[in-house]
Amino acid sequence: MKTPYQILRRPIITEKGLEVKEKHRTLCFQVHPDATKIEIREAVQKIFKAKVASVRTANMPGKMRRRGRMTGYRSDWKKAYVKLKAGEKMPEYAENI
Repeated sequence: MKTPYQILRRPIITEKGLEVKEKHRTLCFQVHPDATKIEIREAVQKIFKAKVASVRTANMPGKMRRRGRMTGYRSDWKKAYVKLKAGEKMPEYAENI
């Protein structure tokens, strides 16, 4: 059994993530790779005390990185877009840049 803080690893604070947050009332998180949409929904509702309308997930492949002659791959990770219901207060986890 994973705790809500193990499911939601960190918010994704990028230009795209903040734009989606402002325009579409959607939060963007890096989540545990084995987390389901139902677990993500319950974790967001428990942590932020806001009702969730929908959850979309995407598996992101790791990129190849080089350090001189040595090459390797970053780990694969999972991203979740969580849309809040209308009328719910938007949590502030990052100042909009």
